[in-house]
Amino acid sequence: MPNLASAKKHMRKSRAAAVRNRAQKSALRTALKRASAGNAEERLAAVKLLDRAARKGLIHRNAAARHKSKLAKATK
Repeated sequence: MPNLASAKKHMRKSRAAAVRNRAQKSALRTALKRASAGNAEERLAAVKLLDRAARKGLIHRNAAARHKSKLAKATK
């Protein structure tokens, strides 16, 4: 356990961020699975989540682009 107040605060913040990131990544993976076998509306929702995840730094922007490209190919 950290002793300094700032280290304690950092630990609280990092735990909260980890929980938040885990939930968002899980939602993103679920949306991608639904979009791969779903309709255009679900694909659009997945693309929005990918854009947001890349913008927020949850996933790398190239990874988001790769997933978006794969979804676009599946529609053709």
